[in-house]
Amino acid sequence: MVSLLPRVPSLAFLAKSACSSQRPPAPSMLSSSTAASVAAVSEAAAAPRKLPVLLFDVMDTLVRDPFYHHIPAFFQMSMKELLESKHSTAWSEFEKGLIDENELAKKFFNDGRSFDLEGLKECMVRAYEYIDGVEDILCCLKKNNYEMHAFTNYPVWYQLIEDKLKLSKYLSWTFCSCKTGKRKPSLEFYLQAADQLNVDPASCIFIDDRMINIEAALSVGMVGLQFKSAEALQDLCALGVELSPLVCEGEAQVQ
Repeated sequence: MVSLLPRVPSLAFLAKSACSSQRPPAPSMLSSSTAASVAAVSEAAAAPRKLPVLLFDVMDTLVRDPFYHHIPAFFQMSMKELLESKHSTAWSEFEKGLIDENELAKKFFNDGRSFDLEGLKECMVRAYEYIDGVEDILCCLKKNNYEMHAFTNYPVWYQLIEDKLKLSKYLSWTFCSCKTGKRKPSLEFYLQAADQLNVDPASCIFIDDRMINIEAALSVGMVGLQFKSAEALQDLCALGVELSPLVCEGEAQVQ
């Protein structure tokens, strides 16, 4: 089951908040042409933005993470051996965009040993696949016109996921740690996302497999759902999110 966590806002309230906060100023004291332009913007803005905004973690929420099985096998190590021999901060630095992939290769292991970087990337690409059932749900959410964004700790290699799975058919790669320089569970990362989206944090539902990241979202006022299976994502309905039709007539196809 997905954990439905507290601070679930009324969707009617969210829609009302969005309308009141995003209307442009009245066109008084403006030229007729400018007033007409502002009026047009006002009319367009009168249609309420569909809320909530959905923020999705990617790895092990939408896409299988190769780290736990495929990467240890690539290095011919157990997970315990890999964790003991890899550099403690190199990957997080790569995720934040502080180092590039060549610098990652130089410091990935504590002892500085070299490895086949391109081979590692190819191994990861082979492993990337949608978690069973997730693409159908993304398809339905897209058809119901929900605004969806990736909210993920990942390096520039997110493009490898995009190239294979075309995740951008459903959501935007808006909030990647390699672009923002921030990683979950930094509260600043969550607040920056709400600010950039121009919504109150309570207008966002954040979905992630890790509870520590959910707790951070809750602490800034977002709604949080802990991902455990695609089937359990039907519990989004309990938050007023439309998921009908649940399976979109076979349109979702794994690339």
